[in-house]
Amino acid sequence: MLKRISLILLVVVSMVVIGQGSVFAHHEENHVSSEVSESESLDLATHSKSAILIERDTGNILYDKNSSEKLPPASMTKIMTMLLIMEAIEKGELSLDEQVRVSENAASMGGSQIFLEAGEEMSVDDLLKGIAIASGNDASVAMAERIAGSEQVFVEMMNKKVEQLGLKSTNFQNSTGLPADNHYSTAHDMAVMAKALLKYEDITNYTSIYEDYLRKGSEDEFWLVNTNKLVRFYEGVDGLKTGYTNEAQYCLTATAEKNGMRTIAVVLGAESTKERNSDVSQLLDYAYAKFDTKPLYEKNQAVTSFEWLKANKQKVDVVTSDSVSILFPKGTDLNKIDTKITINQDIELPLEKGTMVGKLQVVEGEDTISETDLIVLEDINHANVFQLFKRTFQSFF
Repeated sequence: MLKRISLILLVVVSMVVIGQGSVFAHHEENHVSSEVSESESLDLATHSKSAILIERDTGNILYDKNSSEKLPPASMTKIMTMLLIMEAIEKGELSLDEQVRVSENAASMGGSQIFLEAGEEMSVDDLLKGIAIASGNDASVAMAERIAGSEQVFVEMMNKKVEQLGLKSTNFQNSTGLPADNHYSTAHDMAVMAKALLKYEDITNYTSIYEDYLRKGSEDEFWLVNTNKLVRFYEGVDGLKTGYTNEAQYCLTATAEKNGMRTIAVVLGAESTKERNSDVSQLLDYAYAKFDTKPLYEKNQAVTSFEWLKANKQKVDVVTSDSVSILFPKGTDLNKIDTKITINQDIELPLEKGTMVGKLQVVEGEDTISETDLIVLEDINHANVFQLFKRTFQSFF
């Protein structure tokens, strides 16, 4: 019996893809790639200083306007705040029904707020609503302090996550987006952060709410109204985050899903909410008029499995770490492509949930057009003595 797997598994599956023109798919989880040259001749988002439009699954850029320009992101900063909250929930470090005690520091935040009081306790679920719907600065700081102990340490976590996402043009000084020196991002980087946040599909259960109440039925009942009006007035929009300061002007990172295609549009530096919403609507109109996607795999879909005699779970399922799609211009003829699944050599026990064990590639001829990590969805440990004895005994019959 071997301590290691020395295994390369290659699976070729016929899938449909573009025969004429190009196919677009994501190459790396943590960046967006530029594939669509037609957008260079377009004149969209004319009211905004900077803008970008991407398709979420592939990460491909459908439109770009000064997307690398460093600008203050205002409350779009809270996209990163929500990303770290969702990660903490996924890791079991936080639960939606947990009651968080509000500090004097959190309660003292100015700007947009849900008027938390020092010493008040509110559930993570309601605080998330306060951040996602009303852009509550007080709620953001309360959650930052709960996760990291202080907002300062939480900001360090934010900037570490920026590095993990491979972003070079973002630096955070707080969890809220309130004006601060050396607090900046770009349309491109905000799109990547939004892409990462949308891996947590439950987040749109919050960002899509147009109105709700906190402390409902009490004398301190507070009416939440979404600062992103497009969730009500543009079909398919279900998030993500607005922003405004005098310096940043009006900003919005929006996401919409229609016909199985999810897009992300980011604009910064518009002079009014009307112009901001108009620019985002124009970008989304362009995406859904010109492009289609074809889903290949859902997130966490099992694509293969392997037998592992020395593991406590003998049959190990291997799943996709993210959804996998191809993107193509509407009206394009489709031909066949292949998908290849490669399992890493020398995988060692134990394996933690989420460990990358291989790659799924979408290929067209000799070209790799998409590459997605394959992971295990549960902890895999060494088999105990009884399990090894039982398997050895069964092998004789």
